[in-house]
Amino acid sequence: MNLLRTVASRALPRLSGPSVRHFSAAAVPVPNTQPEVHYNKLFINNEWQDATSGKTFPTINPSTGEVICQVAEANQADVNKAVKAARDAFRFGSPWRRMDASHRGLLLSRLADAIERDAAYLAELETLDNGKPFAVAYTVDLPFVVKVLRYYAGWADKCEGKTIPIDGDYFCYTRHEPVGVCGQIIPWNFPLLMQAWKLGPALATGNTVVMKVAEQTPLTALYVASLIKEVGFPDGVVNILPGMGSTAGAAIAGHMDVDKVAFTGSTEVGHLIQQASGSSNLKKVTLELGGKSPNIVLSDANMEEAVEQSHLALFFNQGQCCCAGSRTYVQADIYDEFVERSVERARQRVVGNPFDLKTEQGPQVDQEQFNKILGYISSGKREGAKLMCGGGVAADRGYFIQPTVFGDVQDDMTIAREEIFGPVMQIFKFKTLEEAITRANDTKYGLAAAVFTKDIDKAHYVSNGLRAGTVWINCYNVFGVQAPFGGYKASGFGRELGEYGLESYTEVKTVTIKVPQKNS
Repeated sequence: MNLLRTVASRALPRLSGPSVRHFSAAAVPVPNTQPEVHYNKLFINNEWQDATSGKTFPTINPSTGEVICQVAEANQADVNKAVKAARDAFRFGSPWRRMDASHRGLLLSRLADAIERDAAYLAELETLDNGKPFAVAYTVDLPFVVKVLRYYAGWADKCEGKTIPIDGDYFCYTRHEPVGVCGQIIPWNFPLLMQAWKLGPALATGNTVVMKVAEQTPLTALYVASLIKEVGFPDGVVNILPGMGSTAGAAIAGHMDVDKVAFTGSTEVGHLIQQASGSSNLKKVTLELGGKSPNIVLSDANMEEAVEQSHLALFFNQGQCCCAGSRTYVQADIYDEFVERSVERARQRVVGNPFDLKTEQGPQVDQEQFNKILGYISSGKREGAKLMCGGGVAADRGYFIQPTVFGDVQDDMTIAREEIFGPVMQIFKFKTLEEAITRANDTKYGLAAAVFTKDIDKAHYVSNGLRAGTVWINCYNVFGVQAPFGGYKASGFGRELGEYGLESYTEVKTVTIKVPQKNS
C-alpha cells in the first residue's frame, strides 16, 4: 500500500492498488466528532481492571488541549499481574498452547473482521486521541491494520521446520516454537497500526503478549482489546496496559518472566530497553527506532513527482513518522526550482480540524512535541538556515504548527542532525552522486532513504550505497504487509512485516533421534 498517495490530493484521499472492502474513498463516512469512549481501564486476563494503585492519567485531545477522559495507569504491580496471566496462558498444555495453528489464524482473521466492521468508530477515536486527519485514519491506517492481521493469520499454520541429513544413523529435524511471553511497547504516532504490527506475528506464532500502549494515545488500543475478547482469544493471551514508559514500560523491559521485548519509539529509550534486557534475563529484543532519512533528488528527476513525493515524505502524519524524509538533498542545477515549488506546495497544505475531510494536517500529538518542534525551528533560524515559509503556530488553541520549509541547510546544523518529528522540511544542495551518498550516510540513523531519478543505473548505484533498511526509488512511504521494515545502525535491529517479521517471535529447536539399524 502506498501510504502517501492516499493523501496526495487535497480532496478526499484515495487508496492506490487493490482497494479494501468498505474503505473506498467514495465510502468515507461523515465522522462523529465526539465518539463515545467505552474502555479506559487495564485489560488483563480478558478482564477490565482498575490500576492496583488506583491512579489514572488524562488523555488529551490535541486539537483543543482538553481532557478526553481519565485512563487507568499501570505500574509494576499491574505489569506483574499481566505477565502472570500471560505466563499462565502460555503454560505447556494450556488451551492456547494446545490450539491448532490453523485456529490461531482463524482468531486473527476474526479480529481483522471485527476491526473492519468497527472501522469508522476506530478512525473517529484515533482522530480524537491522536489528532491525525480522519480521512487518513479511515482510508490509510485502518485498511492496513486489517491487511496486517489477515496476512499473519495466513502464516499461523505455515511456520515450518526442516529435516537435516546429519552424519550417522539419526533423524534430525527443526521446530519453530514460540518464544513465550512477549512484552510489546508501542508508540503514539500510529497507535492502531503499530498494535497490529506487533500483535500479528506474535500471535500467529503462538506467543502471549503484554502490551504497553503510549500514554498519549491509549483509547483505540483498549477498544481493540475488547474485540480480542469478543472474537474468542483465551484468557491471558493478550493483555493491554496503558501507562507511563518510565514505570510500566520499564517494568516490562526488566521483567524476569518476559521472554522478549519489541519496542517502537525513540533511540534514547531503545538504549534503556537494551540495557534492561542485559541486566535482567537477557530477553530477546527487537527495536524500531528513530531516523533522519535522506531523500535524494537528482537533476533528471520528474520535478512534479519529486516535489509532491518529497512534500509527503516529510509532512505525512504531521511529520510524525520515524522514516520521514527529513533530509531532502537536491542536485544543484535544479535546487532553486525545487525549493520554490516545495515552498508553494507547503503553503497550500490544508491545516486544521482533523475531522474535516479536506484537512491534510492536524495537530501535533501533545504539548511536549509542540514545544520541541518550535524549539527546533528556532534553532534552525538561529544557526543560519533560511526560513522559506511557516515557522510558527497555526491555530489559537491545540497543538497546530505551520508547514515549515528551510533552505540553505548545512549538514552540521542541529535541524540537520537531530530527529525533529514534526512538519519541518529541510532542503540541502549537492553536486555529485558520491557527495550525496557520503552525506546521506553521515548520520547515526539508518531507517529509510529515497532517490528520485529517471536513470535506473543511477537509482541502483545510489540505493546500493545507502546504509538504510528501506530504500524507495521514485516514491516514498510505500509499505506492503509482505515487505520487511526496520533499520540499520541506531535506527534499531530486527524486522517487522513480511515473513522476516516472524523470525524474532520464534525459537528454533533441533531434535535428533537415533534410528535403530536392523541386524544383517
